[in-house]
Amino acid sequence: MVETLHHMIGGKAVGAENGRFGEVDDPATGEVVARVPFASPDLVDKAVAAASEALPAWAATPPLVRARVMFRFKALIEANMDRLAAAVTAEHGKVLEDAKGSITRGLEVVEFACGIPHLLKGAFTENVGRDVDSYSVRQPLGVCAGITPFNFPVMVPMWMFPVAIACGNTFILKPSEKDPSPSLIVAELLEEASLPAGVFNVVHGDREAVDAILGHPGIAAVSFVGSTPVAEHVYRSAANAGKRVQALGGAKNHMIVMPDADMDQAADALMGAAYGSAGERCMAVSVAVAVGDAAEPLLERMVPRAQALKVGPGSDPQSEMGPLVTADHLDRVRGYVDLGVEEGAELTVDGRGLKLQGYEGGHFIGPCLFDQVRPEMRIYKEEIFGPVLAVVREPDFDAAVDLVNAHEYGNGNAIFTRDGDAARTFAQTTLTGMVGINVPIPVPMAFHSFGGWRRSLFGDTAVHGTEGVHFYTRLKTVTSRWPTGIRAGADYVMPTMK
Repeated sequence: MVETLHHMIGGKAVGAENGRFGEVDDPATGEVVARVPFASPDLVDKAVAAASEALPAWAATPPLVRARVMFRFKALIEANMDRLAAAVTAEHGKVLEDAKGSITRGLEVVEFACGIPHLLKGAFTENVGRDVDSYSVRQPLGVCAGITPFNFPVMVPMWMFPVAIACGNTFILKPSEKDPSPSLIVAELLEEASLPAGVFNVVHGDREAVDAILGHPGIAAVSFVGSTPVAEHVYRSAANAGKRVQALGGAKNHMIVMPDADMDQAADALMGAAYGSAGERCMAVSVAVAVGDAAEPLLERMVPRAQALKVGPGSDPQSEMGPLVTADHLDRVRGYVDLGVEEGAELTVDGRGLKLQGYEGGHFIGPCLFDQVRPEMRIYKEEIFGPVLAVVREPDFDAAVDLVNAHEYGNGNAIFTRDGDAARTFAQTTLTGMVGINVPIPVPMAFHSFGGWRRSLFGDTAVHGTEGVHFYTRLKTVTSRWPTGIRAGADYVMPTMK
């Protein structure tokens, strides 16, 4: 039975208004399980109207009261963890424990947002001049929007809207049309947490809905996570429309393995970072840089581990890696593996022939491992977003760092070594926003901020943490004097404090 989904606007379920739908697959079987309505610009306008109507009262709500909504929402997420994880697995395909882990990483941002009364405190200076005081406050922007990707249908939205809402804004979420159901569960839980109608809205759709959001004059800020070409389009379009924008793009994350590294630890780290969530993570390690004589002992460990990886439906507790999200994405990833072979890389583990009995229609591919990859190859330069790991060999530390820094992306990179000097030098000199030292996926905790450099981030601020608070608020500085008598005469010179 194919379910028909809905939008959520002003606290009410809204059906399709234009007859345009997308299909949602079960990645394990390839069967269509739901239809998702695609919004028109008119429906986006209705969502903005609902968010605008709810804005004045919500912005005037004391931060402590807004924090209490976040506390209730946190408890509801915890109570509904299994339900949310099952929804993620059903439409994305990742294994259940990975789905739970990703929701927990989103929950950390909700926990951070619970502290919003402290985070919104301003600064006060008494007597900046004689009998003159000055103070600063941070105030909400207005209606904000989030456009989020398929790979984390709960976590990435929760990197955005909890901070935005806690700061006093209202929010419109445009989730991926590939796995839209979890966003509707989130909307339901926010309503149960007593969030007023219209403060959080969900609008489904494709590029037509995205462009309507980017150009709408009633939206003050847009947050986006996705591929670099789309991130650049979002950044240019929204900024040109006068909006505040943060647009996180693609990645080609490297992990340097030094000869002195613990090779078993490095191999285990690469397995999880390259093949976890079938490589559909913006922080997945897709390039292992083997320095000096590290390549052979590393590959001796990686090849049997990759060959033994348990691939199956995400709902199976025995599965270590699930299917890719759609048939089209499976074809894309297979195409890159074919290309790597044509380019002359050595395919030491080939997952293209994987077949699962009973799941012949599923979007499955096994782990793929390339050796002897060169920087000029497309499989090195381009983001594949699948379970494909490329091993590049470099003669020394300096050459490895130069390789990493020459890539156009700068999302997250890591080094595995016992050498503190090498680790410190790498952390200081790598041109990337997030660095791991013996940590393969250096995703910051919520009280720090997430964001890459170069073509991995368009905009001036990272996501969540204090940078998120600054993104979703405007600074206002007030200078005040309360004269006890009448000042005589006008001042015609630049005022200074005396």
